[in-house]
Amino acid sequence: MLSKNPYRGTRDFFPAEKRIQDYMFAMMRKTAESFGYESYDGPMLEEVELYKAKSGEELINDQIYSFTDRGERFVAIRPEMTPTLARMISQIYREYPKPIRWFSIPNLMRYEKPQKGRLREHWQFNCDIFSGEGRLGEVEILLVASALLENFGATHEHFEILLNDRAIVDCVFNDLMGVDKELAYQLYKIVDKSKKVTSEALTKMIDEKNLEGPARKVFEEYLALSSPEQVIDYLKSYGKEEVANSFAEFMSLIDESELGPYITYDPCIVRGLDYYTGIVFEIFDKNPENRRAICGGGAYANLLQIFNEDPLPGVGFGLGDVTLKDFLETHGLLPNLSINDIDLVLSFQTLEARKSVWNIARELRRKDIKVLNLFEIVKFKKLFPMAEKKGASFVGIIGEDELQKGVIQFKNLKTKEQIDIALSDFDQMAEVLKKAQNEIN
Repeated sequence: MLSKNPYRGTRDFFPAEKRIQDYMFAMMRKTAESFGYESYDGPMLEEVELYKAKSGEELINDQIYSFTDRGERFVAIRPEMTPTLARMISQIYREYPKPIRWFSIPNLMRYEKPQKGRLREHWQFNCDIFSGEGRLGEVEILLVASALLENFGATHEHFEILLNDRAIVDCVFNDLMGVDKELAYQLYKIVDKSKKVTSEALTKMIDEKNLEGPARKVFEEYLALSSPEQVIDYLKSYGKEEVANSFAEFMSLIDESELGPYITYDPCIVRGLDYYTGIVFEIFDKNPENRRAICGGGAYANLLQIFNEDPLPGVGFGLGDVTLKDFLETHGLLPNLSINDIDLVLSFQTLEARKSVWNIARELRRKDIKVLNLFEIVKFKKLFPMAEKKGASFVGIIGEDELQKGVIQFKNLKTKEQIDIALSDFDQMAEVLKKAQNEIN
């Protein structure tokens, strides 16, 4: 027997759920466009070679949905947007006015175990800026991410931005510790896990890497850093003035932009080993019941390397719809979208009035009024409860009496007020309905 359930790790969006998704997407678009970002999109299918070049074997072997098409091309449903973005930017970046500010809300698919905050199919809000002026692009991306959550009603009491700078991490590992790339990779893993394990477990992990003497001291000092001021002093104490001053400049821009209340320095934020080159960050929910990353991103320079193009500095972030919805629900920031939003339900109480109802509906829709037409005569006892369940603000009724008078009766379902309007006065009808809309909003 066929299952009525969606494929594992995907979702059906019934109208109430779709209204929530549409609301989130509209806020994403509104926020990005308010910063001057342009919308883009790409194909659902890309050749697997594109993901091999950008993302490595783990993604290819374990997580992508791939198949050979009828033309013998090995293709995949997109698991992420960055390779497509790189391919598109590589075509136009030389001529395109800079900085390039783009955003997208693609749906993506990865074969992984469904769990809280993670499904096989999700939508992701991506924002990227290319050739931004120095550190200013990094600050702007943080402003976009925080503005989105603020537009939903969130404050610094709800979320925080944990950040680090890959220039600092690379300086510590390469210059101060002098470890090779393989050991650096292993230490990255330890850094990433350090806040998730006990101090005893952390010590054991470090011991297993045979990290001793000055290198171990530098590493443990690094893990203990907890504020921008400490980081700057730490770097200067080892004579790394250039890296310290660059980070100090970034933090002064953070203060100028008034992002300070959101920012927490965290040495454990390192993200992709071979990808990011500057600021890296993750936005975390502060609620203990949903203490997880909402989104993440950072600065990079080698996005176009897979196409043998020149380095192009960029910075961006991605925010998934699943984690965003969890965050908004946790903090009670989602509006009640359980019922539809209809301006007017039109009801004829005699067949002779049906033509007038069709005419009114047509004219009001041209004025951006949402009108639901009933197909049959519905008695008042059922009409008003049904209209309320449909989410209507008004019911418009034309019966024998109204038809003789040449009017339609509008009834406000919230205030119970009634008003008669001439059948031909579409402007007054629209005015009454839009006034009610404004009062609700």
